[in-house]
Amino acid sequence: MLPISSCHRLTLHNSRLLRVQASCAANIDMALTEYKVWDRTQRIFHWVNFLAVITLAAIGTVILNADRLGIPDDPGMVELKTVHVYVGYVFLLNILWRVVWAFIGGPYARWHALLPRGPNFGRCLVQFVRGLFSGKAPFNPGHNPLARIHLSLLVLMLVVQGATGIVLAATDVYMPPFGDAVREWVAADSHDPSLVRPYSPETVNAEAYAEMRSFRAPIVNIHEINFYILLVLISIHIAAAVVAEFREGGSVISAMFTGRKIHDGTPVDEDGISK
Repeated sequence: MLPISSCHRLTLHNSRLLRVQASCAANIDMALTEYKVWDRTQRIFHWVNFLAVITLAAIGTVILNADRLGIPDDPGMVELKTVHVYVGYVFLLNILWRVVWAFIGGPYARWHALLPRGPNFGRCLVQFVRGLFSGKAPFNPGHNPLARIHLSLLVLMLVVQGATGIVLAATDVYMPPFGDAVREWVAADSHDPSLVRPYSPETVNAEAYAEMRSFRAPIVNIHEINFYILLVLISIHIAAAVVAEFREGGSVISAMFTGRKIHDGTPVDEDGISK
């Protein structure tokens, strides 16, 4: 049997050893690790989309306030709307390419990593929200469960905006892909449809033009209301990115330039399983 003093020294030694081991484990947990997340196509899509949406929103705001700004119909409004439509084409082609890439891209680009779905999504969402309030949210290298809900809604609204914009481009400034069909619809009997011009009532049949504008009216309302919804969603997106930038140590925004996140946490996949 060991003397009491020897037992005491052994206990102190074991205690110190445990503290050293715990410290080493903590240091291992806190080691920064780099994760390749966003591929080049995703990053290009993101910034093209950002620039296109900002440009469209700026031109759209001017168009909505054209009367207050004293902008004439022709050439002012015609030129503004034409530029708006051309930027809209870039925006729509970018969205369409992103949809394709969701089928053929990397693991963080595909639908399973973007949509709020899967057998464990509800559990992951609850776990993540609880973690946010406790300050210990799980680290998702890709989109976390809340982001997947938000981004799905954002993309849906962007598609609605693009689809309604295509219709308005045809019914307002007679631009492709449906502009020629609308020209034929509204052209005056005495005019070749190719001569129909925006804001030129002498080139259209008044009855057909009124019918076309009646068809167009609800689409205008959807486009305008959706514009304000998008402003709110985009503001939330930017605010969430800034918050996550601080919460995750400054690699969220930079990852959209480099494609890589740097984090000291244990990553979990879209099913909430630690990797």
